[in-house]
Amino acid sequence: MTKSRLIGDYPVIGIRPTIDGRRGVLDVRGSLEKQTMDMAHSAAKIFTENLQYSNGEPVRVIIADSTIGRVPEAAACADKFRKAGVDITLTVTPCWCYGSETMDMDPSTIKGVWGFNGTERPGAVYLASVLASHAQKGLPAFGIYGKDVQAADAKEIPEDVKNKLLRFGRAAIAAATMRGKSYLQIGSITMGIAGSIVNPEFFEEYLGMRIESVDEVEIIRRMTENIYDKEEYEKALLWTKKYCKEGYDKNPDFVKKSAEEKEKTWEFVVKMMCIIKDLYNGNEKLPKGCEEERLVHNALAGGFQGQRQWTDFYPNADFPEALLNSSFDWEGAREPYILATENDTLNGVAMLFNKLLTNTAQIFADVRTYWSPEAIKDATGYDLEGVAKDGKGFIHLINSGAACLDACGAVKDNKGNSIIKPFWNMTQMDQEACLAATKWCSADNGYFRGGGFSSRFLTKGEMPATMVRVNLVKGLGPVLQLVEGYTVDLPEEVSDKLWKRTNYTWPCTWFTPRLTGKGAFKSAYDVMNNWGANHGAISYGHIGADLITLCSILRIPVCMHNVAEDQIFRPAVWNAFGEDKEGQDYRACRAYGPMYK
Repeated sequence: MTKSRLIGDYPVIGIRPTIDGRRGVLDVRGSLEKQTMDMAHSAAKIFTENLQYSNGEPVRVIIADSTIGRVPEAAACADKFRKAGVDITLTVTPCWCYGSETMDMDPSTIKGVWGFNGTERPGAVYLASVLASHAQKGLPAFGIYGKDVQAADAKEIPEDVKNKLLRFGRAAIAAATMRGKSYLQIGSITMGIAGSIVNPEFFEEYLGMRIESVDEVEIIRRMTENIYDKEEYEKALLWTKKYCKEGYDKNPDFVKKSAEEKEKTWEFVVKMMCIIKDLYNGNEKLPKGCEEERLVHNALAGGFQGQRQWTDFYPNADFPEALLNSSFDWEGAREPYILATENDTLNGVAMLFNKLLTNTAQIFADVRTYWSPEAIKDATGYDLEGVAKDGKGFIHLINSGAACLDACGAVKDNKGNSIIKPFWNMTQMDQEACLAATKWCSADNGYFRGGGFSSRFLTKGEMPATMVRVNLVKGLGPVLQLVEGYTVDLPEEVSDKLWKRTNYTWPCTWFTPRLTGKGAFKSAYDVMNNWGANHGAISYGHIGADLITLCSILRIPVCMHNVAEDQIFRPAVWNAFGEDKEGQDYRACRAYGPMYK
């Protein structure tokens, strides 16, 4: 666990145990006090034992000082939660309660309600009643209700309830973490790429974030005027020389850099990375007289323009991009950054969503080429097997070095499977395995006249993965598309033949989707053909259901996914917008609009 790099506390979950307010001769309320509070403590335990903030700390959960039977206790709870910085509330009850008197009325909190499925008291009746109140008042809430009836004194939380609690908790923490933070664009628009045209309204109204803009010349100014931490730079350079080994140079002899020029380039890109970290985090160790530069931009994510004005003259940013996106550097294991290459702000947001849901490093890649089984056979003589055959081909994910080094697949679990771990589980051996699997090739001078070094590795092992993209559509607003699938582990000679058809000095991942036989998921070709932009953000694991829940909180409709319908979990009021799940989502997101507008 590490200290947060950002200004502002992490979001807090507040649990609201609501209860039947009737007392009288039989003391209905008194008979339910223990059971109701036990539910609250059980939910809190589920959250704290299973959910972490992005720095590795368990999420913070607080519980109301008393059960909530009427308005005075609801007001006391709201006051406590407001002072404690609660962004997310979960109301729990085993019984009937007075819906509009006990509900969370704060329009700024993300809300869930868990009604116990037991026959002794009508928890389901309260759940339905209070969700109707939420719908009527325009305060969407997630409804959680177990499939199976439980005994009144049951202590265990059923698996289906646990799954919904955690899906709600993960997505709510991710949404609330973005509030008040910044996206830092270093530079501006890259080669006319639409995603790099920053849209402040999207960030401000949908994510609660601000845009911070720094011209790329600021990096040169800080280098020229020695505005960086020299001690950190020297440590970083020694580490780089020890662990970052050069690969081959594909450039023709007449444009190859000399050994002396390459040495200077290494110094440049390492210094560049130190300065970008300072722009994100601030740095109290900067020289005297640099009080302004010491200040933080409070950047939760960012992007670097690079092409073409920067890279036609200076070394490219592949080294800082790849390492910042990774879960380690010369500091050892540490929380990965989000730094989008080509300042693709929308792919940066997709990477950010993935990271906040998984706490793992992310892959930034071009969605470059679809390879059909027939084309692969023709090019290599190889017949597809396994998941790639099931996916009817695969997609080549490749970009000039911006993928996290964790994506090489060299880190293994105790069964020998390739995985990507949260940074707090990354051992020194894991870090060195990633570094050993990576070579740093001289930049392709056809792309990058100023030189630099691009990371090069091949993703090994078959890992579950989810590819994600956010797009902005005129007249519609933001939409998200996702595809769950797998990385493909090809025979080395097959991989080499295909890889050499494009740039052999960049990190390479073969990805195949999990097909449903419908729409965009009839084949890998259909996924490629329906993808909305040239980039994708790729996360370890099948996280589509969590992304769908997160997007419903943010009011971003999901336009393409291959998640099973029984895994889709959105606020209960979405059901009032029609029977088809996709149409519901579009209509509800339009009706409620962005959270911060």
